[in-house]
Amino acid sequence: MSQISASRPTPSKHRLALLMLLAIYPFVTAILYVLMPLTEGWPIWARTALLAPIMVVSIIYGIAPTIQKHFAWFILRQPRLIA
Repeated sequence: MSQISASRPTPSKHRLALLMLLAIYPFVTAILYVLMPLTEGWPIWARTALLAPIMVVSIIYGIAPTIQKHFAWFILRQPRLIA
């Protein structure tokens, strides 16, 4: 059996979820404000088919990496080092 290193901090899923919510909510709202007038009259499934890929790509390649890079100290429960 392998031992888990005591020096490695455990990421907080609650903190990551909070940061993701704070970043994604305004982003989704802004995208909806842009897309709704452009897709007026479309069925909901078609609007969702347009919105979902935009959101997934934005979150995976933009929002999540940015949060993890800039807020790793908060997610990993470590004191922030000021350089």
